[in-house]
Order: sequence, then C-alpha cells, then structure tokens
Amino acid sequence: MRKAIQHAEPCRYTPKTLRKAPVLGPYQDRIDQLLTESEEQPRKQRYTARRIYRLIRDEGFQGGESTVRRYVGKKRKIMRRPDAYLPLEFDPGQDAQMDWYEAIVEIGGERRKVQVFAMRLNHSRVRFVMAFPFQKQEAFFEGHIQAFHFFDGVPRCITYDNLKTAVYRILRGRNRQEQEAFIAFRSYYLFESRYCTLGQGHEKGGVENDVGYTRRNFLTPVPKVGSFAELNEHLQQECLQDTNRRMRGQEQTIADLWKVEKAQLLPLPATEYPACSSRPVKTNPYSQVVFETNRYSVPTEYVGCQLVLRAYPFRVDILSLDKVIASHERCFEREKDVLDPLHYLGLLSQRPGAFEHAIPIRRWRKTWPPVYEKLLEDLRERWPDGRGLREFIAILKLHREHPAQEVEQAIRACLKQGPPHLDSIRLHLRRKRVPELLASPLDLEGRHQLQGIGEQPVRLGQYDRLLRAR
Repeated sequence: MRKAIQHAEPCRYTPKTLRKAPVLGPYQDRIDQLLTESEEQPRKQRYTARRIYRLIRDEGFQGGESTVRRYVGKKRKIMRRPDAYLPLEFDPGQDAQMDWYEAIVEIGGERRKVQVFAMRLNHSRVRFVMAFPFQKQEAFFEGHIQAFHFFDGVPRCITYDNLKTAVYRILRGRNRQEQEAFIAFRSYYLFESRYCTLGQGHEKGGVENDVGYTRRNFLTPVPKVGSFAELNEHLQQECLQDTNRRMRGQEQTIADLWKVEKAQLLPLPATEYPACSSRPVKTNPYSQVVFETNRYSVPTEYVGCQLVLRAYPFRVDILSLDKVIASHERCFEREKDVLDPLHYLGLLSQRPGAFEHAIPIRRWRKTWPPVYEKLLEDLRERWPDGRGLREFIAILKLHREHPAQEVEQAIRACLKQGPPHLDSIRLHLRRKRVPELLASPLDLEGRHQLQGIGEQPVRLGQYDRLLRAR
C-alpha cells in the first residue's frame, strides 16, 4: 500500500530470490560452458540452441527444448552485450587505416570476384580504393603506392589487421614480427605500422565503415568494364567526387580537411618502390619462361639462359643482368601461352619456311590490318623465290623501333607510291621522325644561270660536232 501511494505508476512485483529450476538447474553450468566454447569458434560453426538441447538431452536432461531456448537467449544477451566506444579525433597527417574486401564486377563481359584495397586518412576521412585480382604482396605494395600518390603524401602511421603479407609472427600483446619485405617497404616510405588486437577489427573502425560505404556507393550497380585499368579509373573518380561531401558534425568538406592534411603528410620519394615479387627462371627451347603455370616469351637469343622474372600486379617483366628484355600483361588464367611475335622474328629470318605455321605469327595475323596481307602478297608476286617473304619479315622487324600505327601508315603510303620494299618503308618512317630529311624546293632567285634548267628542249644539233670529229 505504501508503494502504491508513493508512486503514480503501478508497481510491478519482483521476486527477492531467483526462482528455482529443478529440471534445468543441474544443466545450467554445462550450458554456460558450451556457450563460452561456442563464442571462440567461427561464427557459422557455433552452437545453436537446438544443438545444445540435443547435447544435454543425450546427457539425461528431461525438460523441453523451449526451456533450453529461453535460457540460452537470456545468457547470450548478457554475453553479447554491446561494447561502448569513445569518440576519437586525429591530427592531420598522422594516422591512416587499411583493409581488404571482396566485390563482384563484370570485366570483359564476365562476372568475377575482385579484391579491393581500401585506405583512408583518419583526419580528413578521404578514401582511396583500388581493385586487384588477388591480395598477394605485390598487390599489397602497389595499393599503398597508388594510395600515397592519390593522397599526395605518406601518413606517419597506418593501422592494419594481422595480414600475412605484413605479419610473419604474432607475439605477445601488440608486438608483431613483420615480414622482411614489408619492413623494407615501410623503411622506404618512412611510416610506422600498428596492428589490431586479434578479433578486434573495430580498432580500425573508420576503414571498416568505408568498406560498406564504398561497396554500396562505388560498386553498386555492378560495374561493367573492359579491364582492371578501366575499373580502377572509375574507382578513383568516385573517390575524388566523394571528397566534395561534408561529413556529419563537420563544418568543412572532406576536400577542405584534406587540403590541410596534405601539408602534414610525409613527402613521396623521388622514385617508386618496386611493387613486385622476383624469382629466377630459365628459358625453355621454345624461348619461354614459366610463371604460375603460364608460359611467357622472351627473344630467341636468350634460349637456355638464366633470367629473373619480376611479377607486378598487372604485368610481368623478364630481365637479363638488370636489363628488361621482355614485358607482358600478367595472365590470370592457367596453362596459357603469352607470346610476343617480335621475339621470334630473328629466328624466322633464319627459318622463313616456318612462317605459315609459327603460332606467334598465326595469332598476330588474326589481328593485324589487311594492308599487311596486301604488302605480303605484292612482295611474293615480285620475288616468288622466297626473297619476298624474307623482305616482309624484315619489314615486320620495324615494329621493334616504331609504334605499330606508324609502321601501318608507312606501309599504306608506300603501297600508293609504287612497289614497296624495306628501304622505302624505312625511309618513310625516318622522314616522319626527322623532318629535316624532307626535300624542300630550291630557291633560284638571284641564280640566273640556273633558272630555266629543265624547261627548254634540248638542241640535238649540238651533237653533230661529235660526228665531224670522227
């Protein structure tokens, strides 16, 4: 009665002691143990209430499944109570966060999963994202390099998950033994690293939120592009456009804050760090080296040689004594031949009989302009003894020194002027590169003795003196 008089609202009855659970009570400790163990397992492999019920039923529990479900629900609410967070503020140029995530895109008409590198500056909250086919170390480094160029500087400290591309061994607390390659990379750009506690990805919550934001806004609907280069150009434009936004609680736009932060970033070094993995390779008899099951061509003079292959995210370079002798677009399929026909022209000069069946040439013929076939036909008609084909192979070698478009234009011009050959095409190319070689009209003003030359008919009578001399 006293409580009813003192409070306007009716008082609810609350028992002073917990109600006993004679059936479930003996099994509560066992259920608590299972729930504790479950929290340490992968999210999709944790105990459900039904699974717990079946386990304790096999151990002698006589109650119903609903009783277990109610108890499990109450315990999980206590165990999974939301964490409290502090609002944070970062100084310009000091901190950044990095993460990877997956997305679906359409490249060349085919849907595929890509790995997206994400980094953000904590003060201005400017974002950078770039798509790769994988999360290998060369992509990890290239993502950093492109982000630094986009930001126009290097932040002094970057926070990561415990990535294998950065961390070799996890030590006690926040201490990490880093990969040697990552130590060299950090030392080159002079930034420090910080790592999240295991399972505590919220410690870099800024970039974690950016993952969802960029996926929803930059990659929805699914982009349809022709290449990774086109996709990354799209993503970079989205990042730039996003800087015009004003974040909640901020008076300035992201671009305004970014302008202030740029002045505090570390300067970029004069040259880029080589974002690649290197390994020794040996050429096979077909003048190829093998990398990730794919075969890449090199010039035939390097058959049997020990070389070095450098794998970048989107290209493969092959070197001999620090000199790049071949460069190819990186192939992400398996068991493919990646051939440059120019690598085989020297050998074809010695063995022209293999021209029609050489795989590099057969592939090239499917894509080269029809004017090449016209040139080959004219040369073979003029020199059917094989010289015409050798002349054509020599003309193809001009691609080593000149762009394909210039060679095609020279061939077209020479076909119009008359029977083409190697020297005429080479001269046309030289004239384009060295305009001084073009003949200019001779100015005869003031040279009266030369004027009229070639205009009056020759007087044949003047040769009669030769007859009289006999």
